[in-house]
Amino acid sequence: MPELPQTPVELPTLIVLLTVWVYWTIVAVMVVRRRRKTRKLSGVLPEQRLEVLLWVAWVPLVGAWLALPWLALTHASGMLAVPVFARSNAFTLLRWAAAATGVAALHGSIRTWREMGRHWTMAVTRDETSTLLTAGTFGRVRHPIYAQSIALMLATLIVLPTWPMFTVAVIHVALMVVKARNEERFLLAAHGDAYARYCSGTGRFIPRMRGWR
Repeated sequence: MPELPQTPVELPTLIVLLTVWVYWTIVAVMVVRRRRKTRKLSGVLPEQRLEVLLWVAWVPLVGAWLALPWLALTHASGMLAVPVFARSNAFTLLRWAAAATGVAALHGSIRTWREMGRHWTMAVTRDETSTLLTAGTFGRVRHPIYAQSIALMLATLIVLPTWPMFTVAVIHVALMVVKARNEERFLLAAHGDAYARYCSGTGRFIPRMRGWR
């Protein structure tokens, strides 16, 4: 019996798939570690009504983000597969660059998580004293984790330019913006003028020019 032709592995899609899965695996490990140290999920599960609503959209969105690259690898055609135009030589170079950007975003996230240490949280928690982090990556942008998450999402979208991935990306960026603004309101109330001065010298997701001095 003649062998069926082998479909070449979509390497940019595979790279971004592994990157996204490693990213969220690390987040899951950090959640478990925080639970073991604090004996509670304060700072992980949302407490504010706004953040609860954000999580209602965010949790299935993360699931879709994890699933869509895998589905693209297993579907040779259709809405979930890598589009034909994305397989052109010119676009393939862009997709490779995006895959590399995604890996860089993962590396930057790991570095920032290490900088945060025990101060890492996923939710605004009024019962805990919030520490104002202004050194390292936080000396340039106020929300480096969110910025790198957005970069990883946009990299995923370029590697996998499908309508489902586009929808996930738009929702993800919108949620990050809303969550960042909510945290800024909380930190401004907690730290007052110190946080206002910090905001004046840093960008939300992109460093301000003077932040590079």
